[in-house]
Amino acid sequence: MTGPGGLGPEMGFAFPPGSNEDTPMFVISVAAQLSGLHAQTLRSYDRLGLVSPGRTAAGGRRYSLRDIALLREVQRLSQEEGVNLAGIKRIIDLENQVDALQAKVTELTEEVAAAYAAAESAAAQIHASYRRDLVPLRQETALVVWKPNRKR
Repeated sequence: MTGPGGLGPEMGFAFPPGSNEDTPMFVISVAAQLSGLHAQTLRSYDRLGLVSPGRTAAGGRRYSLRDIALLREVQRLSQEEGVNLAGIKRIIDLENQVDALQAKVTELTEEVAAAYAAAESAAAQIHASYRRDLVPLRQETALVVWKPNRKR
């Protein structure tokens, strides 16, 4: 599995058992080194809500590979694109919203497909039951004459 920002097995980084790119594992000094930013910048970004690392029980910050990729993206938007921090926060918020909406669309699409399959299956069972319930009927024509008794 490749981690965000090019970190992963191809870069000599293997995930510990039971962890992935979202697992908080790096202290702030290591995250600063991996992202190319100063530790104080990481603290500022945390206060501004740009990148929110996990926390230990004692309150220490722990950054995941996804956090480090996000730190790199914040740096790129700021330095290369000239976007201010408020704009970067808005971009991150909108990207998170798009990701959440895409996940919801995927979930709903799967639900609709499952409901459609269930309806098709139920319809097939009903149609299959018709063949067992039908009884052949002989076609006969009969003429019945009814003569009511007349009372006088």
